[in-house]
Amino acid sequence: MNFFRTPQVVLFTRDIDRAATFYCALGFEEAFRTPTAGTPIHVDLVLDEYRFGLATETSTREDHGLSPVAHGQRAAVILWTDDVRTGYSRLIELGAKPIKTPEPWLGHLLIAWVEDLDGHLIQVVQAVN
Repeated sequence: MNFFRTPQVVLFTRDIDRAATFYCALGFEEAFRTPTAGTPIHVDLVLDEYRFGLATETSTREDHGLSPVAHGQRAAVILWTDDVRTGYSRLIELGAKPIKTPEPWLGHLLIAWVEDLDGHLIQVVQAVN
């Protein structure tokens, strides 16, 4: 019997509206937000049944007494695509910081790296023959 279910990752952010707008522009859809009016403290986003959350650094400190880090390369969002070069360019158009241009990896993948607006890594991956 599995005791746990529905795993989810939450990324901490200093500007949740900006972060949510960025990921929605990539095709994620908002599935949850609290509070529902005004600036949220938490937003869940979904793409192809994968759900992840965004939480404000301030709320995490004040509401939960934790010490989140809202900058730097602490996690990576992996986005599979059929066209890494176009996906990489789209991310940069939306304000992502280029880290590594598309390059072959493991002989069967093409990958590229950017940082989102809060410094979280995003890897864009394409299977190649």
